[in-house]
Amino acid sequence: MPSIRRLSLVTDEVHAPTPQRQAGALRVAIATQDMKNLNAHFGSAKRFAVYDVTREEWNLVEAVAFDDVSDESGTHRTEGDDRIAPKVEALMGCHLLFCLAIGGPSAAKVVSAKIHPIKVPQPETIQEVLLRTQMMLRTCPPPWLRKVLAQANVAANKPSFEDED
Repeated sequence: MPSIRRLSLVTDEVHAPTPQRQAGALRVAIATQDMKNLNAHFGSAKRFAVYDVTREEWNLVEAVAFDDVSDESGTHRTEGDDRIAPKVEALMGCHLLFCLAIGGPSAAKVVSAKIHPIKVPQPETIQEVLLRTQMMLRTCPPPWLRKVLAQANVAANKPSFEDED
């Protein structure tokens, strides 16, 4: 059975439903300008590449694109011109968000949507981000990731130390 991937454009008029998450997968969003690299701030990201990541594999779920993005000047637009809420809404269902930077108010909105933001200091390929995420899942995940996994109902395979009779 061939895998089906959905690419959707999120605009003010149409909000496509988020595809079902693969069983046992962590849904990861990556801020990108070119769909090849993690190379964008949250507010200025033209696209988010969304993947389902397991210990063994990752699959592209969708690419969400935005026309109206920040210019990274550090100034806010006029009141009522909210570009953050549509991004957060489009990423609902994701567990992790990788980006180069995210402002305090944006991070608060992301966290309240149960998405854990992760700032990466330098641009890197999407493949490197996904490989590092898999490595965290395969080894002993840090406490913050164990909390995310528990909230996402992604069971970690723990060895049983009980003797079976």
